[in-house]
Order: sequence, then C-alpha cells, then structure tokens
Amino acid sequence: MEIHITEAAANKINERIEGREGFLKLKYDTDGCGCAVNGVVALWFVSELDHMDVEIQTNERPVYLEKSKLVFFDEQMKIDFSQATNWFQLKSPQQMLNGQMSLILKQKTD
Repeated sequence: MEIHITEAAANKINERIEGREGFLKLKYDTDGCGCAVNGVVALWFVSELDHMDVEIQTNERPVYLEKSKLVFFDEQMKIDFSQATNWFQLKSPQQMLNGQMSLILKQKTD
C-alpha cells in the first residue's frame, strides 16, 4: 500500500497538530453507519496506537491503519487538502474515498 501526502495537506496537518506528540491515522469509522461494512474514512491524530494498527510509510510521516480494515482502502492513495473547501481529501486513482475529512485530534482519556 502506498500513501502520498501532498504539500498542502502536510502543511495543514502540521499547523493543526502544533507540535503535539502522536500518530496520524486513517480510521475506517463505522459509528452510526449501521454495520461494519458501511463506514466513512476519517483522519485522526491519536496519542496512542492500538495493537492492531499497521504502519504505512509515506513521503511525509507514517500513517497508521487498522489491520482488519485494510480491505476498505485502495492500494494507492493520496491525502490532499483543498483550500477552496477547507477539507482534507482521501483520493485514489479509482475514486474519491472521502472528499470532506476533518483532522480529528483524539486525546487519551483515562
């Protein structure tokens, strides 16, 4: 699997995380979607990884995905940022996986 992070997306990610320690994760979020095969890809910045997360090297920083959810992602993807819409976008040569992704900062809760 290959993920390319555009310069616009990298700049916006760095601006939003403001030096926080953590990991960038593409989360296949099924909450409120009805069943496990209906989900929306979300961009999360997490303070800790889950034991089932796998690391994907990119041109910028590693991105993590849940191993069990790899089937929902394409082999080649690009994380971009649209200045016009102010959204992150996850694209592949085949499709737009999510054209309106926020970067969600997930904090550890004890």
